[in-house]
Amino acid sequence: MTTNFIDHIKAIEDHRIMGMVTYPLDEVLLTTLVGVLCRADDFDEIELLGQEHLNWLRQFLPFKDGIPQAQTFRKIFRLLDPQALEKAFSSWVADLQKQISGVVAIDGKTLRGSKHDAGGKDALHIVSAYAHEAGLVIGQRAVDTKSNEITAIPELLDLLILNGAIVTIDAMGTQKDIAAKIRKRKADYVLALKGNQGTLHDDVEDFFNDPVLSADSHDHRATSFGHGRIEERVCRVADARPWLNERHPDWVDLNTIVETMATRTNKKTGAISRETRLYISSLPPDPVLIAAACRSHWSVENNLHWQLDVTFREDECRTRKDHAPLNFAVIRHTALNMLKREPSKMSLKRKRLKAAVNPEFRKMLLAC
Repeated sequence: MTTNFIDHIKAIEDHRIMGMVTYPLDEVLLTTLVGVLCRADDFDEIELLGQEHLNWLRQFLPFKDGIPQAQTFRKIFRLLDPQALEKAFSSWVADLQKQISGVVAIDGKTLRGSKHDAGGKDALHIVSAYAHEAGLVIGQRAVDTKSNEITAIPELLDLLILNGAIVTIDAMGTQKDIAAKIRKRKADYVLALKGNQGTLHDDVEDFFNDPVLSADSHDHRATSFGHGRIEERVCRVADARPWLNERHPDWVDLNTIVETMATRTNKKTGAISRETRLYISSLPPDPVLIAAACRSHWSVENNLHWQLDVTFREDECRTRKDHAPLNFAVIRHTALNMLKREPSKMSLKRKRLKAAVNPEFRKMLLAC
């Protein structure tokens, strides 16, 4: 067992023809990772940074033939099997976090810059798993262009160690097979409901609107202040098993139904907005626990998607061909995890700048 990512990438099989390989795969991947840690966001910048830090890189691997050109990076990333890189990533994360506790939020993101009009290729869409408490990306899976997240989510779940976790997914992933898969992985689920689940959404909505049926529900209330507004939240939960199981018997361990209501008041204008969401869950009807799980799900937007777009400029990246967009995304996720595990209070942007100019800090990040 090792928590050193370099050891995990060494285990990736290189399918290039032996004897014709100038730049070993582990050296290419390490250079790319170090480049991304140090604010390089494309292969031209990675080549430049690798050349500048070549002597420093040689403390980890030989680099007998130096740093490849940007075009060589592109070619290798296009041909590299992304499942092999994802396996190395997953085994590294598993060594870091033997037990994932709390909420694991699963959500999709489109890499807008990966769209290739000339090649007739749509932008890559990736489904990622984000462990809220640890603040780590723990897995990712590309959505096939001929499919959608419903196919990718079960494949992603198979990669993860989820014992005791609470998996949250938006309405796209609220499917019977996905709920069953989560329970099989020894985790609980909190799944959002919209109108794409047949009568289930309407039945849950009718339940909470009926004062007799919902008389035994429990609620949790919270108020927060920030961003120039007051937000009041109510989470109502109910054990509706006898009532629901009669109507929807195919849902595995459907124990609790949930209604969350948020009222937001603009402190300056007095304008009021209201939002109601519905969920189903395998958890017991604990309003505090479920309210926290529902709220934690949205950390994937602020702590993952936003950071990738703003700090790493992911949507601006023009890596588009073959497997390169997904492989580069895995390297970004690796760098993000390392930066987040570094305990200082600096922003991720400042950490990347410090990594670029401070060799000791850069080395410490690789060990995170």
